[in-house]
Amino acid sequence: MRKTLLASALLAALSTSAVFAAGPSVNGTEISPARIDAVVQMMAAQGQAADDKTKDMVKDQLITAEVLRQEAIKKGIDKTADFKAELQNMEAMALANRVIKDFQKANPVTDEQLKAEYDKLVATVPETKQYHARHILVGSEAEAKAVIEALRKGKAFDLLAKEKSKDPGSKGNGGDLGWQEAGTFVPEFSDAMAKLSKGQVTAKPVKTQFGWHVIKLDDVRTERNVPSLDDARPQLTQRIMGARIEKYVGELKAQAKIQQ
Repeated sequence: MRKTLLASALLAALSTSAVFAAGPSVNGTEISPARIDAVVQMMAAQGQAADDKTKDMVKDQLITAEVLRQEAIKKGIDKTADFKAELQNMEAMALANRVIKDFQKANPVTDEQLKAEYDKLVATVPETKQYHARHILVGSEAEAKAVIEALRKGKAFDLLAKEKSKDPGSKGNGGDLGWQEAGTFVPEFSDAMAKLSKGQVTAKPVKTQFGWHVIKLDDVRTERNVPSLDDARPQLTQRIMGARIEKYVGELKAQAKIQQ
């Protein structure tokens, strides 16, 4: 990839005819500092360091390219039809890219437009129901029934969980399982949990592959699982700008007389 980028940058630099401050030369043909800087800037845009080492490398590559360019001219390669076609294509693509860059600069995406696009995105994402539940896991139905009886007599759920539960992941937090979608749990557990009202405890023990559960539902909420506006900003900006560019190019093509 790095070689490809450098090769593209070299071709762009070779097509630059303006002469600025003095630079290295090959057989009297100068390679201006502006050409060197142009390549360095292109490489920097791809994440490479724009330091003296990079500049020296670019300078050496441009000198090599100039030597080869002069040899190609000696051989008449610059007069061939395929080279002229390639040069025309390169010029067309380079100018097309400049037009698109100018359009992007003149039509920046505003915060208001981003927010509007984000709201559209949020509206397309379905809401999901989440449950905040606690449980006490024991080894037998009799133990689970004893827990339920203790709860009926006023024993606090979190205290019983710390005393009785065999789930090491939740017992220290009073059986708290946090906010989860129903599908996170095994079917027997999720079915029993989904039937509870807020603050309610299962009237009967619930058996799963892990043992016997007493479940309490603390709360229920609905949410849309979407990234924040800041996290979605790069993708949304690209989407908005992409649509604008597509419309802009379409309008230009519609105005042009195109024969195929």
